[in-house]
Amino acid sequence: MIGDGAGDTGIDPDGHIVADETETVGGDDEVFADLLAFVEDELAFATSHYNNSYLDRRVSSRMRRTQCETYGAYFEKLRTEPAEQEALLEALSINVTGFFRNPDVWSGIRSVLRTLSKNGPPVRIWSAACADGREPYSIAMLARDDPEIDGSNVYVLGTDISTPALETAQAGVYEESRTVDLDEQLSFLGEYRQYVDVDGRTYRITDDVKRNVRFRRHDLINDEPKSGFDLVICRNLFIYIDNEYKRPMLETIARSLRTDGYLVIGKAETIPPTLQSSFAVREARLRIYQRER
Repeated sequence: MIGDGAGDTGIDPDGHIVADETETVGGDDEVFADLLAFVEDELAFATSHYNNSYLDRRVSSRMRRTQCETYGAYFEKLRTEPAEQEALLEALSINVTGFFRNPDVWSGIRSVLRTLSKNGPPVRIWSAACADGREPYSIAMLARDDPEIDGSNVYVLGTDISTPALETAQAGVYEESRTVDLDEQLSFLGEYRQYVDVDGRTYRITDDVKRNVRFRRHDLINDEPKSGFDLVICRNLFIYIDNEYKRPMLETIARSLRTDGYLVIGKAETIPPTLQSSFAVREARLRIYQRER
């Protein structure tokens, strides 16, 4: 498989080391490059924007599941089986998520929502790359739970590139597993059961919370900016993206924010130097910024 090279490194939300440059071993680099070109050109997933270490982990996972021992064998399977094409596209979609992930960050988001609520309704929020919707619902629940925020006037748009993830988000039904403790995640709110109906291991977001949350498909890499948002939350996406493509994606986000609007990114992520003049740091440790122009 592909090994990490000497590029910029970091730790992704899965706990993996992420490198922006990689080198293939065993002469597989050309086959791997052809495979990625096929995914980009024929399946319309912008592999060129992602670092190779991330792409290889996802491809390698599909290789193990399909019992393909080489890139060449897997590439042949990928070209001839539409079901595997869909499976790989779903694997490439970044779907690490949770309710109220990193509670200290959510305390910072609470403060931002209080400030925005004082500025007058409505408050419009975009949760970009929202995976299966737990982040947008966390925003809506937090807004309704805080007496200083008018939750009925907080509107949340959740977007992602994964259709299956968005279908889960629309349904708002989540199943607890042995490795995911939903009760612990939701306990950020003391009385969360007024927003979530719990039946054994099944957690259903109430209609009252869902009322102000909408979901749409949107690709931050290829699609046009939105407009008029007071807050954009886009956490733990950019760590997977090659440095040269982070700027245009963040420019899309900046153009989607009104002046003085807020941006929250992942704790392991930073604003590129070329864009720092557009954003003022509000909470450096929590990666909360405010658009200045």
